[in-house]
Amino acid sequence: MSLGLEKSSLGLEKSRGFDSGNGVAPATVARRRDDPRFRPLPMPDLTWTPEVEAATAHLYEKVKAVIPAVEWPFFAPTIKAINELKQVRNAVILGHNYMTPEIFHCVSDIVGDSLQLAKVASKTKAEVIVQGGVHFMAETSKLLSPEKIVLMPDMKAGCSLASSITGADIRLLRERYPGRPVVAYVNTSADVKAEVDICCTSSNAVQVVESLGVPEVIFVPDQYLAKNVAAQTKVKIISWAGACEVHERFTADELVRYREADPSIKIVAHPECPPEVVAVADYTGSTKGMIDWVKHELPGRVLLVTECSMADNVAAETKGVEFVRPCNLCPHMKRITLPKILESLVYMQHEVVIDPAMAEKARRSVERMVNLTM
Repeated sequence: MSLGLEKSSLGLEKSRGFDSGNGVAPATVARRRDDPRFRPLPMPDLTWTPEVEAATAHLYEKVKAVIPAVEWPFFAPTIKAINELKQVRNAVILGHNYMTPEIFHCVSDIVGDSLQLAKVASKTKAEVIVQGGVHFMAETSKLLSPEKIVLMPDMKAGCSLASSITGADIRLLRERYPGRPVVAYVNTSADVKAEVDICCTSSNAVQVVESLGVPEVIFVPDQYLAKNVAAQTKVKIISWAGACEVHERFTADELVRYREADPSIKIVAHPECPPEVVAVADYTGSTKGMIDWVKHELPGRVLLVTECSMADNVAAETKGVEFVRPCNLCPHMKRITLPKILESLVYMQHEVVIDPAMAEKARRSVERMVNLTM
Protein backbone atom coordinates (compact mmCIF):
# COMPACT_ATOMS: atom_id res chain seq x y z
CA MET A 1 0.00 0.00 0.00
CA SER A 2 1.50 3.32 -1.01
CA LEU A 3 0.39 6.81 -0.07
CA GLY A 4 0.89 9.56 -2.61
CA LEU A 5 2.30 13.00 -1.99
CA GLU A 6 0.30 15.76 -3.67
CA LYS A 7 -2.41 13.19 -4.46
CA SER A 8 -2.49 11.50 -1.08
CA SER A 9 -5.94 10.68 0.23
CA LEU A 10 -4.75 12.22 3.48
CA GLY A 11 -4.59 15.55 1.74
CA LEU A 12 -0.94 15.96 2.67
CA GLU A 13 1.10 18.29 0.51
CA LYS A 14 4.61 17.45 -0.56
CA SER A 15 7.15 19.43 1.42
CA ARG A 16 9.12 21.81 -0.80
CA GLY A 17 12.08 22.29 1.50
CA PHE A 18 13.98 20.73 4.33
CA ASP A 19 13.66 23.56 6.89
CA SER A 20 10.24 22.74 8.29
CA GLY A 21 10.56 23.91 11.84
CA ASN A 22 13.49 21.60 12.45
CA GLY A 23 15.53 24.08 14.42
CA VAL A 24 18.14 24.75 11.74
CA ALA A 25 19.56 28.24 12.08
CA PRO A 26 22.45 30.30 10.69
CA ALA A 27 25.86 29.92 12.28
CA THR A 28 25.62 30.27 16.04
CA VAL A 29 29.10 29.63 17.35
CA ALA A 30 29.10 32.55 19.76
CA ARG A 31 29.80 30.19 22.63
CA ARG A 32 33.31 29.76 21.21
CA ARG A 33 33.94 33.16 19.63
CA ASP A 34 36.42 33.96 22.39
CA ASP A 35 38.55 31.04 21.22
CA PRO A 36 40.85 32.27 18.41
CA ARG A 37 40.56 28.89 16.68
CA PHE A 38 36.90 29.54 15.91
CA ARG A 39 36.99 33.16 14.80
CA PRO A 40 36.63 34.03 11.10
CA LEU A 41 39.97 34.07 9.30
CA PRO A 42 41.28 35.73 6.13
CA MET A 43 40.80 33.68 2.97
CA PRO A 44 44.05 31.80 2.23
CA ASP A 45 46.09 32.41 -0.89
CA LEU A 46 44.91 29.95 -3.54
CA THR A 47 47.72 30.38 -6.05
CA TRP A 48 49.15 27.31 -7.77
CA THR A 49 52.84 27.23 -6.86
CA PRO A 50 55.63 24.64 -6.83
CA GLU A 51 55.15 24.45 -3.07
CA VAL A 52 51.46 23.61 -3.49
CA GLU A 53 52.31 21.05 -6.15
CA ALA A 54 54.81 19.33 -3.87
CA ALA A 55 52.50 19.41 -0.85
CA THR A 56 49.62 17.80 -2.73
CA ALA A 57 51.50 15.36 -4.97
CA HIS A 58 50.68 12.38 -2.74
CA LEU A 59 46.99 13.25 -2.93
CA TYR A 60 47.02 13.48 -6.71
CA GLU A 61 48.39 9.95 -6.81
CA LYS A 62 45.08 8.82 -5.27
CA VAL A 63 42.90 10.43 -7.93
CA LYS A 64 45.01 10.57 -11.07
CA ALA A 65 42.94 7.77 -12.60
CA VAL A 66 39.83 9.96 -12.53
CA ILE A 67 41.11 13.58 -12.48
CA PRO A 68 43.14 14.71 -15.52
CA ALA A 69 46.52 16.31 -14.73
CA VAL A 70 45.43 19.53 -16.43
CA GLU A 71 42.66 19.97 -13.82
CA TRP A 72 44.79 19.39 -10.73
CA PRO A 73 46.17 22.98 -10.47
CA PHE A 74 42.59 24.19 -10.06
CA PHE A 75 41.92 21.84 -7.14
CA ALA A 76 45.26 21.59 -5.34
CA PRO A 77 45.53 25.07 -3.72
CA THR A 78 42.07 24.74 -2.18
CA ILE A 79 42.78 21.20 -1.03
CA LYS A 80 45.99 22.31 0.67
CA ALA A 81 44.20 25.23 2.37
CA ILE A 82 41.38 23.01 3.62
CA ASN A 83 43.72 20.39 5.05
CA GLU A 84 45.69 23.07 6.89
CA LEU A 85 42.54 24.73 8.25
CA LYS A 86 41.28 21.42 9.62
CA GLN A 87 44.21 21.45 12.02
CA VAL A 88 43.48 25.00 13.14
CA ARG A 89 39.78 24.30 13.71
CA ASN A 90 40.24 20.79 15.15
CA ALA A 91 37.82 19.66 12.45
CA VAL A 92 37.01 16.48 10.58
CA ILE A 93 35.44 16.38 7.14
CA LEU A 94 32.91 13.66 6.42
CA GLY A 95 32.86 12.50 2.81
CA HIS A 96 29.77 10.65 1.66
CA ASN A 97 30.26 8.06 -1.07
CA TYR A 98 28.59 10.45 -3.54
CA MET A 99 31.11 13.26 -3.08
CA THR A 100 33.33 14.06 -6.04
CA PRO A 101 36.82 12.45 -5.97
CA GLU A 102 38.70 15.63 -5.05
CA ILE A 103 36.55 15.87 -1.91
CA PHE A 104 36.22 12.16 -1.15
CA HIS A 105 39.90 11.24 -1.54
CA CYS A 106 41.74 14.51 -0.89
CA VAL A 107 40.12 16.33 2.06
CA SER A 108 37.76 13.83 3.73
CA ASP A 109 38.90 12.28 7.00
CA ILE A 110 36.03 9.80 7.24
CA VAL A 111 34.25 8.33 4.22
CA GLY A 112 31.22 6.09 3.84
CA ASP A 113 27.44 6.16 3.96
CA SER A 114 25.50 8.71 6.00
CA LEU A 115 24.98 6.80 9.24
CA GLN A 116 28.47 5.31 9.17
CA LEU A 117 29.92 8.83 8.88
CA ALA A 118 27.93 10.17 11.81
CA LYS A 119 28.75 7.20 14.05
CA VAL A 120 32.49 7.36 13.42
CA ALA A 121 32.62 11.16 13.74
CA SER A 122 30.91 10.99 17.13
CA LYS A 123 33.84 8.95 18.45
CA THR A 124 36.53 11.41 17.37
CA LYS A 125 38.05 14.17 19.48
CA ALA A 126 37.27 16.74 16.80
CA GLU A 127 35.30 19.79 17.91
CA VAL A 128 34.05 20.62 14.42
CA ILE A 129 32.39 18.42 11.80
CA VAL A 130 32.12 19.59 8.19
CA GLN A 131 29.50 17.55 6.39
CA GLY A 132 30.40 16.45 2.88
CA GLY A 133 26.87 15.40 2.05
CA VAL A 134 23.32 16.70 2.17
CA HIS A 135 21.35 18.39 4.92
CA PHE A 136 19.69 15.43 6.62
CA MET A 137 23.16 13.88 6.98
CA ALA A 138 24.39 16.96 8.81
CA GLU A 139 21.39 16.72 11.12
CA THR A 140 22.18 13.07 11.83
CA SER A 141 25.76 14.04 12.65
CA LYS A 142 24.45 16.69 15.04
CA LEU A 143 22.08 14.20 16.67
CA LEU A 144 24.95 11.81 17.41
CA SER A 145 27.44 14.58 18.28
CA PRO A 146 25.36 17.26 20.04
CA GLU A 147 28.44 18.78 21.67
CA LYS A 148 30.25 19.33 18.36
CA ILE A 149 29.88 22.19 15.89
CA VAL A 150 28.42 20.75 12.66
CA LEU A 151 28.92 22.89 9.56
CA MET A 152 27.02 22.47 6.30
CA PRO A 153 28.97 23.95 3.35
CA ASP A 154 25.73 24.68 1.48
CA MET A 155 22.46 24.85 3.40
CA LYS A 156 20.54 24.33 0.15
CA ALA A 157 21.95 20.84 -0.33
CA GLY A 158 18.71 19.00 0.29
CA CYS A 159 17.33 15.60 -0.70
CA SER A 160 14.25 14.59 -2.66
CA LEU A 161 13.54 11.82 -0.16
CA ALA A 162 13.96 13.98 2.93
CA SER A 163 11.85 16.79 1.48
CA SER A 164 9.00 14.45 0.53
CA ILE A 165 7.71 14.14 4.10
CA THR A 166 7.44 16.15 7.33
CA GLY A 167 6.83 15.46 10.98
CA ALA A 168 3.26 16.69 10.50
CA ASP A 169 2.77 14.04 7.82
CA ILE A 170 3.85 11.35 10.28
CA ARG A 171 1.32 12.55 12.84
CA LEU A 172 -1.45 12.33 10.24
CA LEU A 173 -0.31 8.86 9.22
CA ARG A 174 -0.60 7.75 12.84
CA GLU A 175 -4.14 9.11 12.94
CA ARG A 176 -5.08 7.19 9.81
CA TYR A 177 -3.34 3.96 10.86
CA PRO A 178 -3.54 3.91 14.67
CA GLY A 179 -1.38 1.39 16.45
CA ARG A 180 0.99 0.79 13.54
CA PRO A 181 4.63 1.50 14.36
CA VAL A 182 6.44 3.88 12.03
CA VAL A 183 9.84 3.05 10.55
CA ALA A 184 11.76 5.88 8.91
CA TYR A 185 14.64 5.51 6.52
CA VAL A 186 17.60 7.55 7.81
CA ASN A 187 17.26 9.75 4.72
CA THR A 188 14.82 11.96 6.61
CA SER A 189 14.94 15.21 8.57
CA ALA A 190 15.25 15.46 12.34
CA ASP A 191 11.65 16.70 12.29
CA VAL A 192 10.55 13.32 10.90
CA LYS A 193 12.93 11.23 13.02
CA ALA A 194 11.41 12.86 16.12
CA GLU A 195 7.96 11.52 15.21
CA VAL A 196 8.77 7.90 14.31
CA ASP A 197 9.40 4.81 16.40
CA ILE A 198 12.67 3.67 14.87
CA CYS A 199 14.97 4.43 11.96
CA CYS A 200 16.56 2.06 9.48
CA THR A 201 19.19 2.01 6.77
CA SER A 202 18.97 0.36 3.37
CA SER A 203 21.05 -2.54 4.69
CA ASN A 204 19.12 -3.25 7.91
CA ALA A 205 15.57 -2.29 6.86
CA VAL A 206 14.22 -5.85 6.83
CA GLN A 207 15.78 -6.59 10.22
CA VAL A 208 14.30 -3.42 11.72
CA VAL A 209 10.83 -4.06 10.30
CA GLU A 210 10.75 -7.64 11.58
CA SER A 211 12.15 -6.67 14.99
CA LEU A 212 8.93 -4.82 15.81
CA GLY A 213 7.00 -8.08 16.05
CA VAL A 214 3.83 -6.77 14.42
CA PRO A 215 1.97 -7.82 11.25
CA GLU A 216 1.90 -4.33 9.72
CA VAL A 217 4.16 -1.26 9.80
CA ILE A 218 4.27 2.18 8.23
CA PHE A 219 7.49 2.66 6.26
CA VAL A 220 8.59 6.13 5.11
CA PRO A 221 9.54 7.82 2.89
CA ASP A 222 11.06 5.73 0.06
CA GLN A 223 8.39 3.82 -1.87
CA TYR A 224 10.93 1.68 -3.72
CA LEU A 225 12.91 0.68 -0.67
CA ALA A 226 9.56 -0.15 0.94
CA LYS A 227 8.63 -2.41 -2.00
CA ASN A 228 12.02 -4.10 -1.94
CA VAL A 229 11.67 -4.69 1.81
CA ALA A 230 8.12 -6.01 1.37
CA ALA A 231 9.44 -8.61 -1.07
CA GLN A 232 11.69 -10.01 1.68
CA THR A 233 9.30 -10.16 4.63
CA LYS A 234 5.80 -11.29 5.57
CA VAL A 235 5.19 -8.01 7.40
CA LYS A 236 2.68 -5.85 5.54
CA ILE A 237 4.19 -2.51 4.54
CA ILE A 238 2.19 0.72 4.40
CA SER A 239 4.44 2.98 2.35
CA TRP A 240 4.81 6.63 1.49
CA ALA A 241 5.37 7.78 -2.10
CA GLY A 242 8.76 9.43 -1.76
CA ALA A 243 11.64 8.56 -4.06
CA CYS A 244 15.30 9.31 -4.63
CA GLU A 245 15.47 11.36 -7.81
CA VAL A 246 18.76 9.67 -8.71
CA HIS A 247 17.67 6.05 -8.34
CA GLU A 248 14.08 6.29 -9.55
CA ARG A 249 15.26 7.29 -13.04
CA PHE A 250 16.95 3.96 -13.73
CA THR A 251 14.93 1.42 -15.71
CA ALA A 252 15.21 -2.32 -16.14
CA ASP A 253 15.09 -1.93 -19.92
CA GLU A 254 18.28 0.12 -20.08
CA LEU A 255 20.11 -2.37 -17.88
CA VAL A 256 18.93 -5.29 -19.98
CA ARG A 257 20.30 -3.55 -23.07
CA TYR A 258 23.71 -3.21 -21.41
CA ARG A 259 23.66 -6.90 -20.54
CA GLU A 260 22.64 -7.87 -24.07
CA ALA A 261 25.56 -5.86 -25.42
CA ASP A 262 27.95 -7.54 -22.96
CA PRO A 263 26.66 -10.67 -21.16
CA SER A 264 29.74 -10.65 -18.88
CA ILE A 265 28.93 -7.27 -17.31
CA LYS A 266 27.95 -7.27 -13.64
CA ILE A 267 25.11 -5.01 -12.51
CA VAL A 268 25.16 -3.71 -8.94
CA ALA A 269 22.12 -1.75 -7.74
CA HIS A 270 20.96 0.25 -4.74
CA PRO A 271 17.66 -0.76 -3.06
CA GLU A 272 16.32 2.76 -3.61
CA CYS A 273 15.89 1.65 -7.23
CA PRO A 274 12.53 0.35 -8.48
CA PRO A 275 11.99 -3.41 -7.86
CA GLU A 276 12.20 -4.23 -11.57
CA VAL A 277 15.71 -2.73 -11.60
CA VAL A 278 16.69 -4.71 -8.51
CA ALA A 279 15.40 -7.87 -10.21
CA VAL A 280 17.90 -7.41 -13.05
CA ALA A 281 20.90 -6.78 -10.78
CA ASP A 282 23.55 -9.33 -9.83
CA TYR A 283 23.83 -7.70 -6.41
CA THR A 284 21.74 -5.15 -4.50
CA GLY A 285 22.92 -3.35 -1.38
CA SER A 286 23.71 -0.11 0.39
CA THR A 287 26.45 2.12 -0.97
CA LYS A 288 28.90 0.42 1.39
CA GLY A 289 27.61 -2.99 0.34
CA MET A 290 28.00 -2.11 -3.33
CA ILE A 291 31.57 -0.91 -2.81
CA ASP A 292 32.52 -3.96 -0.76
CA TRP A 293 31.03 -6.29 -3.38
CA VAL A 294 33.04 -4.71 -6.20
CA LYS A 295 36.29 -4.79 -4.22
CA HIS A 296 35.75 -8.43 -3.27
CA GLU A 297 34.49 -9.77 -6.59
CA LEU A 298 36.70 -7.59 -8.84
CA PRO A 299 34.50 -8.07 -11.92
CA GLY A 300 36.04 -7.26 -15.29
CA ARG A 301 33.25 -4.80 -16.10
CA VAL A 302 30.68 -3.47 -13.66
CA LEU A 303 27.75 -1.12 -13.87
CA LEU A 304 26.93 0.70 -10.61
CA VAL A 305 23.27 1.66 -10.61
CA THR A 306 23.63 4.72 -8.41
CA GLU A 307 25.10 8.24 -8.30
CA CYS A 308 27.94 8.97 -10.74
CA SER A 309 30.65 10.04 -8.31
CA MET A 310 30.61 6.76 -6.44
CA ALA A 311 31.90 4.93 -9.51
CA ASP A 312 34.70 7.50 -9.80
CA ASN A 313 35.63 7.08 -6.14
CA VAL A 314 35.73 3.29 -6.34
CA ALA A 315 37.55 3.36 -9.69
CA ALA A 316 40.27 5.54 -8.18
CA GLU A 317 41.22 2.75 -5.78
CA THR A 318 40.21 -0.41 -7.64
CA LYS A 319 42.57 -1.45 -10.42
CA GLY A 320 41.59 -3.87 -13.15
CA VAL A 321 37.86 -3.13 -13.02
CA GLU A 322 36.18 -1.22 -15.84
CA PHE A 323 33.28 0.91 -14.63
CA VAL A 324 30.46 1.42 -17.12
CA ARG A 325 28.69 4.66 -16.22
CA PRO A 326 25.01 4.99 -17.12
CA CYS A 327 24.80 6.88 -13.83
CA ASN A 328 22.66 9.80 -12.68
CA LEU A 329 24.03 12.89 -10.94
CA CYS A 330 22.57 14.08 -7.65
CA PRO A 331 22.21 17.88 -7.97
CA HIS A 332 22.03 18.23 -4.20
CA MET A 333 25.28 16.37 -3.51
CA LYS A 334 26.96 18.41 -6.22
CA ARG A 335 26.23 21.61 -4.28
CA ILE A 336 29.06 20.57 -1.97
CA THR A 337 32.31 21.80 -3.51
CA LEU A 338 35.86 22.43 -2.38
CA PRO A 339 35.38 26.25 -2.34
CA LYS A 340 32.27 25.91 -0.17
CA ILE A 341 34.03 23.57 2.25
CA LEU A 342 36.88 26.06 2.48
CA GLU A 343 34.50 28.95 3.15
CA SER A 344 32.73 27.02 5.89
CA LEU A 345 36.06 26.51 7.67
CA VAL A 346 37.38 30.02 7.05
CA TYR A 347 34.24 31.78 8.28
CA MET A 348 32.83 29.03 10.54
CA GLN A 349 29.51 29.49 8.77
CA HIS A 350 26.31 27.50 8.24
CA GLU A 351 26.11 25.69 11.55
CA VAL A 352 23.38 23.08 11.92
CA VAL A 353 21.35 23.59 15.08
CA ILE A 354 18.43 21.38 16.14
CA ASP A 355 15.87 22.30 18.78
CA PRO A 356 16.90 20.36 21.92
CA ALA A 357 13.46 18.85 22.53
CA MET A 358 13.21 17.69 18.93
CA ALA A 359 16.78 16.41 18.98
CA GLU A 360 16.12 14.28 22.06
CA LYS A 361 13.18 12.53 20.39
CA ALA A 362 14.94 12.16 17.05
CA ARG A 363 18.05 10.76 18.70
CA ARG A 364 15.97 8.05 20.38
CA SER A 365 14.69 6.69 17.06
CA VAL A 366 18.25 6.52 15.71
CA GLU A 367 19.62 4.95 18.89
CA ARG A 368 16.91 2.27 18.88
CA MET A 369 18.13 1.20 15.47
CA VAL A 370 21.79 1.33 16.46
CA ASN A 371 21.15 -0.74 19.60
CA LEU A 372 19.18 -3.29 17.59
CA THR A 373 21.81 -3.77 14.91
CA MET A 374 25.02 -3.56 16.96
